[in-house]
Amino acid sequence: MQGKIIKGIAGFYYIETHDARIYECKAKGIFRKDNVKPLVGDNVMIDIIDEENKKGNITEILPRKNRLLRPPVANVDQAVILFAIVKPDPNYNLLDRFLIMMRQQNLPVIICFNKQDIATQEEQQELYNAYEKCGYKVLFISVKEDKGLDELKELLRGKTTTLAGPSGVGKSSLLNKLVPDALMQTGELSRKIDRGKNTTRHSELFFVSELSEGEDETYLFDTPGFTSLNLNDVTTDNLMQYYPEFEEFEPECRFGGCSHIAEPDCGVKNALSEGKISAVRYENYKIIYEDLKNARPDYSKKARR
Repeated sequence: MQGKIIKGIAGFYYIETHDARIYECKAKGIFRKDNVKPLVGDNVMIDIIDEENKKGNITEILPRKNRLLRPPVANVDQAVILFAIVKPDPNYNLLDRFLIMMRQQNLPVIICFNKQDIATQEEQQELYNAYEKCGYKVLFISVKEDKGLDELKELLRGKTTTLAGPSGVGKSSLLNKLVPDALMQTGELSRKIDRGKNTTRHSELFFVSELSEGEDETYLFDTPGFTSLNLNDVTTDNLMQYYPEFEEFEPECRFGGCSHIAEPDCGVKNALSEGKISAVRYENYKIIYEDLKNARPDYSKKARR
């Protein structure tokens, strides 16, 4: 029988079949032998060993469209990265690291900023200017007041989307609005440090019936919140490749292979001084460049607003 992994906890995988039945399964030993781990989002074949109690074994992982390392999920069409505009203030450096990771995996990203109801127009414009210029779709929403959700739903329709972001930005609350049956625990923001409890502890896949029609099924991954991200296979030599807004101005650099840090007559720095490149993005670029240069393990720094 074929099904899709919708949740995995402590070696048990929960498989939803086409007739909406859910089976608790374990992966056969052959996967451990081949060093292959089933992921949430995998399409699999299962053998039923106990129909009454809905238990079985995963016998085969069907070919994957793709596989993400962070969050560890499979068969994804796009990512929605959710940050708050305020309370907590966005960690731009963390956002840029996530964008780099998704660009490494050729995954389209929608940047979604929540809490529009308590943010100023100036705060929203700053964010829009920083990220719209580098080619990302930028949305402003208020989960509390249901603002902007219709546009987001249309972007989700017929796709499998991973929903990711730091704790405390309203991710579980958004999922509750999009998938009312999810009944997610939303948690309360800590008033002392303006951060939320990480109420999601594992990745889980939800079918969004409202946005599905025929074979155009809509799924949403809910994933644990994060506070830091390490970058793999990113070096000081290739970091600029993950800042697509630099490309237009690189031919104006005096030196080939310009790092856009200390060199004179740098086209990117000239564009920065003329307001053609976001100062927030460039500041993050410099911070990440120095981290890579010095191989520092601390990735928690924020770029100033």
